[in-house]
Amino acid sequence: MALLGSGCAGPLAATGGLNLTGEWQGRIDVPGAPLDIGITLSADGAGTMDVAAQGATDLPLADVRVEGARFTAAVPGLPGGAAFDGTVAEGAAGIAGDYTQAGQTFPFRLERGAPAPPVRPQEPQPPLPYRAVDISYPSGDLTLAGTLTLPEGPGPFAAVVLITGSGPQDRDESVAGHRPFLVLADALTRAGYAVLRTDDRGVGGSGGDYSRATYEELTADVLAGAAHLASRPEIDPARIGLLGHSEGGSLAPLVAREAAGKVAFVVLMAGPAVSGEDVLVRQNERLLAQAGSPPAEVETQVAYVRELVALLRAQDYDRAAELTRTRIAEQAAALPPAQRPTPEQVDAQAAALVSPVTRALVTYDPAAALGELSVPVLAFYGGKDLQVPAEQSEPRAVALLSGNTDATVRTLPGLNHLMQPADTGSLAEYARIETTVAPDVLDLVTGWLQERF
Repeated sequence: MALLGSGCAGPLAATGGLNLTGEWQGRIDVPGAPLDIGITLSADGAGTMDVAAQGATDLPLADVRVEGARFTAAVPGLPGGAAFDGTVAEGAAGIAGDYTQAGQTFPFRLERGAPAPPVRPQEPQPPLPYRAVDISYPSGDLTLAGTLTLPEGPGPFAAVVLITGSGPQDRDESVAGHRPFLVLADALTRAGYAVLRTDDRGVGGSGGDYSRATYEELTADVLAGAAHLASRPEIDPARIGLLGHSEGGSLAPLVAREAAGKVAFVVLMAGPAVSGEDVLVRQNERLLAQAGSPPAEVETQVAYVRELVALLRAQDYDRAAELTRTRIAEQAAALPPAQRPTPEQVDAQAAALVSPVTRALVTYDPAAALGELSVPVLAFYGGKDLQVPAEQSEPRAVALLSGNTDATVRTLPGLNHLMQPADTGSLAEYARIETTVAPDVLDLVTGWLQERF
């Protein structure tokens, strides 16, 4: 369940002497994927909600009210609308009731106190046995910001440039309360490799607008990072390689091709080996089927995806946006009126799907760049990945890399798209799994590198 969005605060009408101001923590009991939440209520009637596992903080509440012992609040702007309706316990020690979103209702409960952060045992804690340096460097007219971790000693070190997946990501690739790139950088640096991880355009300390970026510009950003590393005395310029996750696995071969022999190796973690269109179709099929959608609904969604991509390929962006608006309206028709997206939200979704970076994602086919890779390559997939299904990409990766004398392609059973040990691979599992990256994956990558560099 996605709980991301924005809204505005409303008045708090408290009666009966109840004082609900302060911090509250609790849970929304979504079956199979309970969500821990935090709510802060202030004396002026304002309120905010945090969902740490999804990286959502300070989501404004609206229409926050206490009438007798009844507590109600809305979270405007969330997909399908969202609202709390509960009862305040005697003495205002707790609140329990129903949370409704997108036509579904789940129990919630709150008690006073700040929520505990999600348990993430793999995140490194100081003191660290290596150096971490915040850096910035130019990419065209932009300045990009990131963190470079360096092993102890003078070097020069082999280095790894991490490339994030789709969407505007921070340098840690934060998702569902996890920071996979922080964990990867820690493991690789402890193993003796320098690691650069960078905020995407428009995120954190980096300039620009991610949504307007083309693949050529995103490739140039990675090249700029590699060039910066090559200029530093701590780095061996002959041993700089790439590790791309998800869409970053599509970009990595493009970077290697553009770098003209300056990339020493490529690691692809859940990197698609088929076109973005084919990935998106299979992804929709798998996720909808797992959610229990009827076959007719799956077929309708796949037909929409195919038509959308065809319009994007034809550069008919107006019709693509209108098609998306129509599809959203069809899906929203099954929701109560109060939970349907606003026209502004529909327009924002349509604009996102015809943005330059989305057009690049869904129309790109990595076959040519993958087939040209002559440096050592490690490509691996999760057996329970529903976003880049292994059964779709692994066979094509094997075929495309068959001419490479040092290419390893593997599917790791039981792992999801983040390379976590998973039960079903559902996106809803990401937040509640404590492991950020399976130790076997960290061992695989570091071991493979140490055999070669």
